[in-house]
Amino acid sequence: MGIARLTIEVRPPFRLDFTVWALRRRPHNTIDTWDGTTYTRTLVADTVPVVVAVHQKPAERSEPVCLEVEVRRRGYLPSEAAGVEVRHTLEGMLGLGADLGGFYHLAASDERLARLVERFRGLRPPRFPSVFEALLNAVACQQLSLTVGIHLLDRLAAVYGPEVGLRGAPPGFPAAERLAAAEPSHLRRLGFSVAKARTIIGLARGVVDETLDLDSLAQADDEHAAAALMSLPGIGRWSAEYVLLRGLGRLGVLPGDDVGARNNLRRRFELPASAGYDEVVALAKKWWPYGGLVYFHLLLDVLARDGHLEAGPNPAAHGQASPRTCAIGTRLDAGDVA
Repeated sequence: MGIARLTIEVRPPFRLDFTVWALRRRPHNTIDTWDGTTYTRTLVADTVPVVVAVHQKPAERSEPVCLEVEVRRRGYLPSEAAGVEVRHTLEGMLGLGADLGGFYHLAASDERLARLVERFRGLRPPRFPSVFEALLNAVACQQLSLTVGIHLLDRLAAVYGPEVGLRGAPPGFPAAERLAAAEPSHLRRLGFSVAKARTIIGLARGVVDETLDLDSLAQADDEHAAAALMSLPGIGRWSAEYVLLRGLGRLGVLPGDDVGARNNLRRRFELPASAGYDEVVALAKKWWPYGGLVYFHLLLDVLARDGHLEAGPNPAAHGQASPRTCAIGTRLDAGDVA
């Protein structure tokens, strides 16, 4: 096994555990795995599937956060290009470059929000590594519970995802090329409805034959990006807003049709039981442009209530303190090649 080791410095506050839980959403997610200290994910980097493991080093609260990253590949060392690509992908997925100063300032003026934000201080806004993955997550979870939707995604990855060939490696998320060649009946056997199977295969084929340019959405404003998404077969308002937040990083978007979000807003912010989409949007305007960040904090609140994560002081901030700066760089360990 070849291993490349990276170190990434992150401006505090940062909590890997909180951020990973906001990304994975449920404990049975086998694509984004978390063992209590290390986040592991299979990614494709420099065209080759690799296993990426991320660990947060202990540090004092005011010191730079150091993330230690291992990139593993069977039989050969990951290339330098792969290391660069993994770093770039993690920066987006884990919100490493996000500046939350404005959000923390806003939260300080709202007592209920301030309590919630302080409880999960260090959470960064996660994103899926591609808009395509965000779309398929939305499709899988449409009109179903999040628990069921993630079960469907787990099965999809197990059958169609890239394989690294390393023992214990999590399944990677399927590429559009694999799903474009799938038969609807195969996806039906995994639990997808006929309509969802057709939507997934149609989206994948659009990406492969370049009739669907998802990358161009990054240049569009929220209104035009949402309209473009809702023009796609099988994509409605909830799915579009979900993709805006989790696929494009539009932090001002709090999906107004999200049933879980509405329930959490009722519990934490006294949203009326009769409230619908318009009332959620009106409440989110109080937090503009950070409604999406409130959404992520509310998700963690539920996960903590259900015993999946521990809120409060950072468990990584103990033991011997790390140096004031991280030793940034990439190291390829030739001795680990087998």
